[in-house]
Amino acid sequence: MALRLIGTTSDEGDCPTLYEIDGTDDVLVQGDRVTDPEHLAQLRDVKPSETFVRVPRSLLVRFAPSSGAPQLQPFAEIAHLFREFRHTAFRLETRCGYASDRRSPKWQRWQAGEDVSAVPSSWLDNVAAQTGAGKRFERVRVVDTPPTEGQQFLLASAPGNVAAGEDIRTLARAEAERLRLPAFDFWLFDSRLVARFAFDENDTTLGVYLTDDPAEVLAACQARDAAWHYATPAAQAVRQVPSPM
Repeated sequence: MALRLIGTTSDEGDCPTLYEIDGTDDVLVQGDRVTDPEHLAQLRDVKPSETFVRVPRSLLVRFAPSSGAPQLQPFAEIAHLFREFRHTAFRLETRCGYASDRRSPKWQRWQAGEDVSAVPSSWLDNVAAQTGAGKRFERVRVVDTPPTEGQQFLLASAPGNVAAGEDIRTLARAEAERLRLPAFDFWLFDSRLVARFAFDENDTTLGVYLTDDPAEVLAACQARDAAWHYATPAAQAVRQVPSPM
């Protein structure tokens, strides 16, 4: 089963970290192993398979989930949030590509060398409507060096999103790893609701996990702030991307 980083208080190689074990309600705790004989002697009902670690209280206060694991639901179930959010909708994109892009007619046009930056869509119509009402759509895309084909397509499409009102920025994957950003995609609505994506090995969206758990929301807010601070406006990144062959 895959692990998903929830949060960490690690600093310069220190280790206290929490992970979620996908498909379960269990949390994996990483910390320094307890070896003090006096402490070990006071532990009760210890099974041979068990071990014990020490972590700072702040790790649990900041990141320990306070509710059960959310259930996977179809992406269509959260479509209303893109109209009903009140202030901000932020997206972190971390993947090398998306199956939904590769299956779209727009992808074929891009492959043929067409300019796809102004292709109309219902998404752009909604972005224009919401930003016209004073709301903000923000997005940070993690980009490899050099960008993958899927990332080149998204960068080529970005001017249309920006023209509709999205503020899109890019961040090099090496920088994202240095910042210890999550390795998964999510939407964050109004800094209070997180929709975390699930994908299969072919980049197909399986659905989203929707949660307002304070620990998850805090982690998403911190990731957003770090990513936004170091990211580059998409217009600068687009000028550096080669056209498809």
